[in-house]
Amino acid sequence: MSVDPAARAGPGAPRGLSPADSTWARLEDQIGWYDRKSGQAQRAFKGLKLATLVLAAGLPVAVAASAPGWIVASMGAMVAVIEGAQQLYKFQENWITYRSTCETLRHEQYLYLANAGPYADTGGRDALLAERIEGLVSQEHAKWAATQEQTPQPRAGR
Repeated sequence: MSVDPAARAGPGAPRGLSPADSTWARLEDQIGWYDRKSGQAQRAFKGLKLATLVLAAGLPVAVAASAPGWIVASMGAMVAVIEGAQQLYKFQENWITYRSTCETLRHEQYLYLANAGPYADTGGRDALLAERIEGLVSQEHAKWAATQEQTPQPRAGR
């Protein structure tokens, strides 16, 4: 089944811009990726935080109810594991960073479509858009790499 090229361009594609234009395709791809990843990180962060709250609030109840020691100990251990996973995978930081990058890319998209800001009355609008997209994506990647380096790594042989 063949798809109409105009339909693939998406509703926000500017008139006269080919659906095959790599700059526009890259922009839409990156907006979609950051939007999806932001949502996934947000759901993971909130889900783990809720689990931590429920387990932590249940600990004193379990103790007061004279629950077996292994249940109380398991609940405490689960809180520690969940908090460790939060620190290791940095769901909150990724959620905020990805959302910020997505919104900045959308901002560039709107300025480009409106022929405003840095795209106003310039002859090289497409090249400028490509440079700004890649600059934003590279900047975000550098921030991500820096946060990954801050995560404590297990040491071999100790």
